[in-house]
Amino acid sequence: MGCSRNCGLLTGAIIGGVLAIFGGALIPLGDYLVDRTIRKEDVIENGTIAYENWVVPGSPVYRQFWFYDVQNPEEVMNNGSRPILKQIGPYTYRMRYLPKENITQHPDYTVSYMLPNVARFEPDMSVGSENDTFTCINLAVVAAPSMYQNSFVQILLNTWIKSSKSLMLQTRSVKEILWGYEDPFLKKILYPVERKIGVFYPYNGTSDGLYRVFNGKDDIRKTAIIQSYKNKSTLSFWAGQCDMVNGTDGASFPPFVKKDRILRFFSSDICRSIYGIFDSEQIVKEIPLYRFTVPRAAFASPLETPENKCFCTETVLSKNCTASGALDISACKEGKPVYITLPHFLYASEDVSENIEGLSANKDEHETFLDVEPTTGFTLRFAKKLQINLLVKPAPKIEALSKLTKSYIFPVLWLNETAIIDDKKAAMFRSKVISSIKLLHLLQVLLIIVGCVMFLAFVISYCICKSNKLSE
Repeated sequence: MGCSRNCGLLTGAIIGGVLAIFGGALIPLGDYLVDRTIRKEDVIENGTIAYENWVVPGSPVYRQFWFYDVQNPEEVMNNGSRPILKQIGPYTYRMRYLPKENITQHPDYTVSYMLPNVARFEPDMSVGSENDTFTCINLAVVAAPSMYQNSFVQILLNTWIKSSKSLMLQTRSVKEILWGYEDPFLKKILYPVERKIGVFYPYNGTSDGLYRVFNGKDDIRKTAIIQSYKNKSTLSFWAGQCDMVNGTDGASFPPFVKKDRILRFFSSDICRSIYGIFDSEQIVKEIPLYRFTVPRAAFASPLETPENKCFCTETVLSKNCTASGALDISACKEGKPVYITLPHFLYASEDVSENIEGLSANKDEHETFLDVEPTTGFTLRFAKKLQINLLVKPAPKIEALSKLTKSYIFPVLWLNETAIIDDKKAAMFRSKVISSIKLLHLLQVLLIIVGCVMFLAFVISYCICKSNKLSE
């Protein structure tokens, strides 16, 4: 009888030990199974989860615009006073809802495509209609002296500006300033020029690309990374490393994202590649995510971030490349004096922001972030924010700009391109990815705990029984 009891206790201990060992063995096995599944489903190839969400964004993408309305137009135009601005918005458009075009898989494990540009106004998500008007900078008049610096040409431009009754500031509608309008000054010019102008003109009906990205089939670590843009790996706008097309388009990244990884992505809107660093852990619709934010260093002067030296293309406004927070992208805008900053001049030097009144930068409101699911690398929520500005500069030969006393950056608008995974996609993601991983981890922990408890309980019971038998 004693032998049977002792044998039973030893058997229970052995079973517990086996369960604990099996639970421990499930850890590398489970990691292998997850890795294998992700390597299959993260490939940009027809039939995978990644491909389904890649062809058309898995979440609605919206672009919100806030316009800067000049509160003191007469003082600005007549006295060269500092503009006092008031933001109006948001005016919201649905973007990126058409599938990618000309999708072609290539033998070198890349896939190429064109990204159609389309914008549809969403009145229910806006403060007013597309016909709302505001007082803003005159895009054509202000750009003239930067694009044509010859004195004789400026005298001609002044004649056409005056005959069209154009001024430094103008009143335009939301629709006009975004998507284009026939400019009265440009219509007066005698030689052939584009008569229409707008911040994003032309947009609807155009395409961005050609993009060519790695599909990840041969190396999952390269999934979605851009191999070339418009058939080149560089942009021809900057010098050195700044000119390289780095990272993905931001919609997804190679899987198994770690907190110490720098996520690089390319944006054709700002004509450069940029990056995000880990900021915090987030939960979105019961899905754990890593938040990556674009840091201050990405916009800092070369004094603070030496690798930004090749982004400094002029020395006057940047104070010999010592000012932070403003990026001159005129090289990729056909010479138009366009500058990109963060909204309300977030992270910009005082030299950049001191010429404008009425702005108030707020890190929480104006910072760019991407919330990435670390196992798959999918971006499930993001907010990409930027401000579009024009350089205004004194031009004695152009009457409309003759009152200016110094050159400075004049904000036109700021935007927030944002998306969050919808409920249907979130449920699918939880069931196919998160739930499976959680179940596997739960099984691992459960087997280890139950096995260890059984092993300890039966070993202790065996020792007690053995001790009692010896005392008898």
